[in-house]
Amino acid sequence: MMKLEQNKAIVRDYLNEIVNKGNMAVFDSYFSEDVVFNNFRGFRQQYLARMQAIRSAFPDHHLSVEDQIAEGDKVVTRVTFHGTHQGQFNGIAPTGKQVKWSGIAMDRIADGKVVEMWHVQNTTGLLQQLGAVTPTASKK
Repeated sequence: MMKLEQNKAIVRDYLNEIVNKGNMAVFDSYFSEDVVFNNFRGFRQQYLARMQAIRSAFPDHHLSVEDQIAEGDKVVTRVTFHGTHQGQFNGIAPTGKQVKWSGIAMDRIADGKVVEMWHVQNTTGLLQQLGAVTPTASKK
């Protein structure tokens, strides 16, 4: 398997094992000890807490990989997240609503592990679906 395909498989596998299955026991097999998550500090604690919050709020959640592109040591992955809001999320009481939102992740891979990450997700779209944010009309 080409290196680019191997890197894409690493990302797909950690998304499936950790995000979809909640298998935190495999965390160290996918992430370097000093992984950098450019969205916030204290990656390990923040990431594990975030995954627990999502699992509690959306127990039936599932993340689907829509597209992946790899170049050099980086993998860009476009994902769609689906779930039913059955637990408190960011202070929002359960609504029972089915939600769907998208995101894009860029992961840098070295020696078979993720060493750096950048993630962007459509949090505003999720909050709109939950009724916590009202969409604004566009002005032309």
